[in-house]
Amino acid sequence: MGLKAGDKIPNFTAKDTNGNDFASLDLIGKKPLVIYFYPKDNTPGCTTQACSFRDQYEDFKDLGAEVIGVSGDSVESHQKFSSQFKLPFILLSDEDKKIRTLFGVPTNLFGLIPGRVTYVADKSGTIIMVFDSMKAKNHISKALNAIKEIQS
Repeated sequence: MGLKAGDKIPNFTAKDTNGNDFASLDLIGKKPLVIYFYPKDNTPGCTTQACSFRDQYEDFKDLGAEVIGVSGDSVESHQKFSSQFKLPFILLSDEDKKIRTLFGVPTNLFGLIPGRVTYVADKSGTIIMVFDSMKAKNHISKALNAIKEIQS
């Protein structure tokens, strides 16, 4: 069973796009978070999703939220992906699938494709929305609306 609304974002560490150590504790309790898990850099759906988050990133920032993308790709893959599409937000490398496992993100298509799930948490780190859909574009509006609700 994966994390659901009402659960707390777990503590985790990972390497970010620049190869630096990222710790969830550095953001939990400071700002609302949108953590989205996606299957793979440079695939059509994932590129669409990342670019849609990029295009609305300022809307999230204006509401005080941070966007974090997580996939099993390497730091090098994230660097290329982030650079090519000018992604302004954090991408985390989860090559050992520890973060995906912590959150309980499912796999799709007979366990071959890592799932696409977006978690939105309030400033205290409590999850207020979980959106599980392989339709990449739908995640951005759902996440933005959830952030707007907690800010109003």
